[in-house]
Amino acid sequence: MPMKPKKPCKHPGCPLLADETYCEFHVRLHQGDRPSARERGYGNRWRKASKRFLKVNPLCKYCEKEGKLTPATVVDHIQPHRGDKTLFWDENNWQPLCKKCHDRKTMTEDRHPRYSY
Repeated sequence: MPMKPKKPCKHPGCPLLADETYCEFHVRLHQGDRPSARERGYGNRWRKASKRFLKVNPLCKYCEKEGKLTPATVVDHIQPHRGDKTLFWDENNWQPLCKKCHDRKTMTEDRHPRYSY
């Protein structure tokens, strides 16, 4: 029986062909793919709570510091919860941000855990 033809690896920029989704070099990178948003706690309950929070706090906190009035579209966790449900649902740990500020904060401040001694 003939074998199925190989397909391009789905890892961005990889020129290799793969039997399945990823080539032999990138399959290990994608084995532990991130759980879905719902599995991480961002389900219906979160959508309702964040919508309510944004109604009370309609402006981006970071833009306000710069003197701009930008509507907040995202509820950000000030301290990343990293799966801690108590910290996740603590409204004192929430802040309203616009998408641009949220993405910038996540990529710079929240990307790697901070270590304290």
